[in-house]
Amino acid sequence: MKLPDKMTAVLLTGYGGLDKLEYRDDVPVPLPGPGEVLINVTASGMNNTDINTRTGWYSPSVQSGTTAEGGAEGFGVEEGASGSWTGDVGFPRIQGADLIGRIAAVGSGVDAARVGQKVTCDPYFRDQGDETGLESKAFLGSECNGSFAQFTVVPAENTYQIPEDTGLSDEAIATLPCSGGTAMNMLLMAGVKAGDRVLVTGASGGVGSLLVQIAKHLGAVVVAVASASKHAALLELGADACVDRAAEDHATPALAALEGAQFTVVADVVGGDRFSECLSVLGRGGRYVTAGAIAGPIVELDLRTLYLKSLEFFGSSAYRRDTFPALMQILAEGGLKPAVASVRPLSEIHEAQTAFLEKSHVGSLILVPPKANDQV
Repeated sequence: MKLPDKMTAVLLTGYGGLDKLEYRDDVPVPLPGPGEVLINVTASGMNNTDINTRTGWYSPSVQSGTTAEGGAEGFGVEEGASGSWTGDVGFPRIQGADLIGRIAAVGSGVDAARVGQKVTCDPYFRDQGDETGLESKAFLGSECNGSFAQFTVVPAENTYQIPEDTGLSDEAIATLPCSGGTAMNMLLMAGVKAGDRVLVTGASGGVGSLLVQIAKHLGAVVVAVASASKHAALLELGADACVDRAAEDHATPALAALEGAQFTVVADVVGGDRFSECLSVLGRGGRYVTAGAIAGPIVELDLRTLYLKSLEFFGSSAYRRDTFPALMQILAEGGLKPAVASVRPLSEIHEAQTAFLEKSHVGSLILVPPKANDQV
């Protein structure tokens, strides 16, 4: 395709409220460098990471959960105050870690035959020689420009070709890189396998709904915690039982669903006051894994619970090198039915993030940039 000089994109101009997101149509189209590809974005998912980075929630100065008020107005974090999960953000920044699109151009060292391929992207960009990936700090949409735009540049090695016959829409596949990757990484770190009994908190969100599906695909029994109005949708996605998030006690109904057994794994993205409940339902040798704290990052831990029950704790952020290939394999096996709650044009990003903060949806919210001229 003939590349335009300018593109439509949303620029994050600083930490703060929705007013920090500027929808523009005069942003220069980036060009791929050596080993990189330019992707013409057709759909992009939205995640807690996008909200948290915009508001500066990752700053140690913020101690509350990801409230609707804080998400709309920010937390008063100043530039330079480590408001990103890896440190600080350089503004302006194009956010967006989830994407699907087609390769529009390639840099030197990349096969030109890849132009036109439908691809998605592992959003963690690893430094050469970093075997674990834990020391690499580049995350799509945070340390480098992301997918809330018509075009974005990514390393060719991070792209995965998507077959044309998956039976899934671009909008559905756009839920996978961040939400699906986070869920896959959590379950791999916790070693989830057939026969495990997994409790998933925040099960109706993008990550939570994919935790349910992936854990079930791996052969686990899955109990999901979510609002009662969302239980039918989660059972359809594969949950074996559900617990009402509004209940005063989560542990009793969760354990009742196992008919006397205890959980072997808790996959938690909520944190806050329910943390001790999560540990109470784990049996000896149980594994707790977290990748979020929407109810609050400060929790109370009795160390005796940790060592007397021989528990294992895992914190999940950077993906393991086998995470994205494993996710793509489950996709190829037909094990994923991504839940798309809504699709909006990129121009409605303020409305989309407002709806996201209301937490009334199941699955992911998707943004679609305008089609570029002669879109591949």
